Amino acid sequence: MTVAKTVDGVSASTLLYVIPEEALNRILSAIRKFFMTDNFIIRPIVQAISLTKHVRNSDAQLTILQDINLDVNAGEAISVVGASGSGKSTLLGLLAGLDTPSSGKVYLNGEDIFLLDEDERAALRGRMLGFVFQSFQLLPVLTAVENVMLPLELSGANNARTVALELLGRVGLGARLKHYPKQLSGGEQQRVAIARAYVTRPQLLLVDEPTGNLDSTTGAQIIDLMFELNREQGTTLILVTHDEAISSRCTRQVQLVGGKIES
Repeated sequence: MTVAKTVDGVSASTLLYVIPEEALNRILSAIRKFFMTDNFIIRPIVQAISLTKHVRNSDAQLTILQDINLDVNAGEAISVVGASGSGKSTLLGLLAGLDTPSSGKVYLNGEDIFLLDEDERAALRGRMLGFVFQSFQLLPVLTAVENVMLPLELSGANNARTVALELLGRVGLGARLKHYPKQLSGGEQQRVAIARAYVTRPQLLLVDEPTGNLDSTTGAQIIDLMFELNREQGTTLILVTHDEAISSRCTRQVQLVGGKIES
């Protein structure tokens, strides 16, 4: 017989097969149990819990971040805004495991990164993360294409040059492949840095003041490019900026004031 009842909002009449009511109830019960277990917990891709960072100078202890709690879900674009010295870049470094907290935890894809040693954290960053820095951080002895190839070569990819060439073309630098950083303008260097960040198709991109060293026109072009690539790849984005116009393009804003998240 065809069962037309609804259990927990699931209409049995939508099933493709004729199922006895007793069997259907067993199936729906099993489905409910599965969704209520750890097998199907959707965790944030990034989670900070009570994250605190102190530094000590000659006179006293200085608190950079205090009790930061933050969840970022896959696919979100989050901006972190605040005045200079509010702890934005420190927070980014802690989320990436480039710095260690005084207390608190950071989870990437459910893994407590500060239970890992430095080599394990570096391996996790290589698998998951891309970075874009204000100062570009290109290696001066490598050409544009070699800078973009480097993350893929470090991961053992055998198609590094092909992928790097494709992405540099995508960011408008197909004619500048063999140029060294000192031969490129600031905007061109940041385009190389963006290509390098996206070349491994990271799950999470961390961006620190990407237009800080650029004029307004070039900066706007760089931001347009970065958001376009982010949409194409479906990357989760955490962006540190002091620019409200850039921040407004993100799906959510986090305001840091005096090392704390302002609600």
